[in-house]
Amino acid sequence: MEIAGVILAGLAFAVALVLALMVLKRQSAPKITLDAILDSRLRELTAAQNEIAGRFGHAVDVQARQQTDLTRAVTERLEALDARLGASLKDSATQTAESLGGLQARLKVIDEAQKNLTDLSGHVVGLQQILSNKQARGAYGQGQMETIIRDSLPPTLYEFQATLSNRSRPDCLIHLPNSAAAIVIDSKFPLECFELYRRAAGDGDKRVAIARVKTDVQKHIKDIAEKYLIPGETQDPALMFVPSESVYADLHENFSELITQAQRARVVVVSPNILMLAVNTVQTILKDARMREQANIIQREVGDMMKDVKRLAERVTNLQRHTMQANTDLSEIVTSTDKILRRAERIEQVELPEAEPARRIESAE
Repeated sequence: MEIAGVILAGLAFAVALVLALMVLKRQSAPKITLDAILDSRLRELTAAQNEIAGRFGHAVDVQARQQTDLTRAVTERLEALDARLGASLKDSATQTAESLGGLQARLKVIDEAQKNLTDLSGHVVGLQQILSNKQARGAYGQGQMETIIRDSLPPTLYEFQATLSNRSRPDCLIHLPNSAAAIVIDSKFPLECFELYRRAAGDGDKRVAIARVKTDVQKHIKDIAEKYLIPGETQDPALMFVPSESVYADLHENFSELITQAQRARVVVVSPNILMLAVNTVQTILKDARMREQANIIQREVGDMMKDVKRLAERVTNLQRHTMQANTDLSEIVTSTDKILRRAERIEQVELPEAEPARRIESAE
C-alpha cells in the first residue's frame, strides 16, 4: 500500500509538471527564460524520480527483510511445534506403556485369584478311616477324632493338645476364620462305665452300672465346662466327642437326662457322624470366607483396572486433542505462507516508469 501510494504520487507530480511546461510554452516569455525553467523543472523531475526510486528500493528492502523475518519466525515456530509434538507423543507413549504394564500385572493377579477359586471349588474332602461301630469297647477315642479332623481341615485351622490361658489342654482346637475364639473338642469320653453297663447281667449290676455311667458322664461334662469354656478364647458350646455311634445312641435312648445336663452346661455331645457334619460346616464357613476374600481381591483389582482404563482413555483423548491442534496450527501456517507468496508475487509484478516523462517533454518541444 505504501509503495503504490509513492508511485501514484510520483506519476501525479510528473503529469502536473508536463502540464505546467506546456502552459509556459504557450506564453510569450523569452526562450532563454523558458529553457531555464524547463531545465529547472527537468532537474526537479529527475530528483523526484530518484527519490521515488530510492523509496521504492527502500520499500523493497524492508519487504525483503520482513519476508526473511517471517520465514525465520515460521521456521522457528514449525521447529518448536515439531519438538512439542514429539515430546507430547513420547510422553503419551510412555504413559500408555506404563498403563498397559499395570493392566497386565493386574490381569495376572486376577488370573491367580481365579485359579484359587477354582482350586477351592474343586476341593473334595475325603472322610477316611471311619471304623465300624463296636459295642465291646470304645476303640476310637482321640485317634478317631484326630483322623476326622486331619482328613477334613487344613493344618492351619486346628491344633491338637494346645494349651489355653488357664493351662488346660483340650484334645483339639478348631480356629474359625475372622474369629479369635476357637471351638474346643474333648475326646476323653469315659467308655469304661459303658462297658460295665453292657456287661451287667442282673438288675443289681444294671443299677450299679447305670449309676456309674451317670456319675462318670456328669463329672466329665462338668470338667469340660470348667476347664475349656473361657470367654473370648473358646467358642460356646464345647464339643464332647463320643467315639462310637452305638454309645451315642445309648446316651440318647437311655440317658437323655445326661444330654439335657450337657446342653445346660453348654456342652454338646457329638458322635463321629455329627462331628463330621460339624467339620463340614466349618469347611463351608472357611470356603465362604476364602471365596469372599478372593472375590474382594478380584473386585479391588477390577476397580483398579477400570481406573487404569479410564486414565488410558483420558490420555488417548488428550493425545487426539494435541494432534488436532497440531493439524490446525499447520493449516494456519500454510494459509499464512500462501498469503505471503501472493503478496510477494504482486510486488514483483509492479513496473516503474523511468524515462517516459522525459521522452514526452522532448517530443513536445
